[in-house]
Amino acid sequence: MPEEPTSESVVRKVSRRLIPFLFLLYVFAYLDRINIGFAALSMNRELGLTATMFGIANTIFYVGYMFFEIPSNLMLARYGARIWIPRIMITWGIASTATMFASSPASLYIIRFLVGVAEAGFLPGVLLYLTYWFPQSHRARANAVFMVAMPVTIAFGASISGLILQWGDGLLGLSGWRWLFLVEGLPSIILGVVAAFYLTSRPADAKWLTEPEKAVLQASLAGPERSPSRASAWRELLGRDVILLSLAYFGLTMTLNTNATWTPTIAREALEGRSFSFVGLVVAIPAFLTALVMPLWSARSDRRKERTLHIVLPMGLAALGWLLVAASPEPWVRFAGLVGVSVGAFAAMAVFWTVPPTILSAAARPAGIAFISSCGIFASATSPLLVGRLRDLTGSFTASIFFVAAVLVAASALVLAARGGRDVSSPRIP
Repeated sequence: MPEEPTSESVVRKVSRRLIPFLFLLYVFAYLDRINIGFAALSMNRELGLTATMFGIANTIFYVGYMFFEIPSNLMLARYGARIWIPRIMITWGIASTATMFASSPASLYIIRFLVGVAEAGFLPGVLLYLTYWFPQSHRARANAVFMVAMPVTIAFGASISGLILQWGDGLLGLSGWRWLFLVEGLPSIILGVVAAFYLTSRPADAKWLTEPEKAVLQASLAGPERSPSRASAWRELLGRDVILLSLAYFGLTMTLNTNATWTPTIAREALEGRSFSFVGLVVAIPAFLTALVMPLWSARSDRRKERTLHIVLPMGLAALGWLLVAASPEPWVRFAGLVGVSVGAFAAMAVFWTVPPTILSAAARPAGIAFISSCGIFASATSPLLVGRLRDLTGSFTASIFFVAAVLVAASALVLAARGGRDVSSPRIP
């Protein structure tokens, strides 16, 4: 006679089914987002882009993403992940691959805007999707294993992108950066087709779960979540904690975006004369260490049922890392700072996304998660332009980095002021 399913056994089964595949999807989503940072090492010269113009290209991507993020999440809630996530992937894969055809700053701006529109809603959509499958007590671990795709992508993407730039340049008459967008964009289209057959929108539709397992999972999901609000779902978006978390995520995302977009260029300046492939290997090291730390830190947050300090402490580490990058002339100290930035920012983000579902009703969750994410996208839209402009004006990244560090410190204070992280917390961290 088979054993009765438990909450732990069902969550493990769901994790084995969904998390590895979602992880793979996010690897290519994030790769298509950040590979322009490596393409810039040769693309900027060929297209005649200044640092400010390159910042504009990044900003335009995030403008398109930001304006379509909330509508995209509402569509996912309406039509289900099995339809909407494949739609996102296929269209962004096509648009990202088309970046290889950019021939001027204007054409690059247009294509990157379309990439942003196509990809809009993927991250908040998956974060919403995870709330349908994982109870609050397991969500930090689920988020972390899914989001570890970001540092993993930076690690292997940096190495692969450096090799493509170096060895693909001139192949069949194409520049290395054009091969970069082609090789790294096509897999998203293929995975989008696979996702249409693999994903299940809700537990009730899962043929791979037995009826007793579905019942156990539904009971777990009906645990300590926020009760529905009497106010309309849209009015919840103006609540105090939603606003605080949105502003905090703005600051955290500014660090994440600056790390992803400008680290290759910062490393290139520090390693002047080295090959693209060597720069790629160096950039991969902080990301590799981050991939090791994120699941451990998030599991600790779940075990201790504490969120706030598990967000604020790594944010402090990232701010310290930026100060080391900006203030030290020693390459190894600056490298240690980049490690602190990467580990701290990504570890904080994985735990951060456990908090919004605790302050939003089920009806407000699709729009609320997308709204908070949109504030982060706004940071991603503004930070490349700001960092690039300050770089052009001052001749170095120092002023930009000090500014990003200050914004991150302010974001930490906002997380402390929000109440959501304390709903599941014990304030003690030894």
